[in-house]
Amino acid sequence: MSETENTQPKESTQDQTQLTINDLVAMKSIIDIASQRGTFKPNEMIVVGQTYTKLMAFLESVKQQQGESK
Repeated sequence: MSETENTQPKESTQDQTQLTINDLVAMKSIIDIASQRGTFKPNEMIVVGQTYTKLMAFLESVKQQQGESK
């Protein structure tokens, strides 16, 4: 092994598979942008809308919980 291989930190598999609140906020933004650009077909909008609504409710719940804990 070279020195470069030994000195680079390795991310655990667990770190790579976890979603954070910031990831979910980014997903919300991606859905917003994609829908504004007409990326989704009309027959896909129901599923996208339902998922977006659930995501929004979850993020709002987290925001309220964080506000209560401060």
